[in-house]
Amino acid sequence: MSYTPEMEKGMQQTHKMCYAEYERNLENRIAVEKRRQQEYEQCKHMVAEIDSHIHN
Repeated sequence: MSYTPEMEKGMQQTHKMCYAEYERNLENRIAVEKRRQQEYEQCKHMVAEIDSHIHN
């Protein structure tokens, strides 16, 4: 997969590694994906909480 300079910048800022390092190392990939999943779950919970306040 080719990646854009924006993807590279985002990877560096968020995960402190280059995209090539992410692709090359399975342990890095797993760590990044776990963090992404946790972030997704937190956001989903936050949206549900806000939604419940809006509709009550």
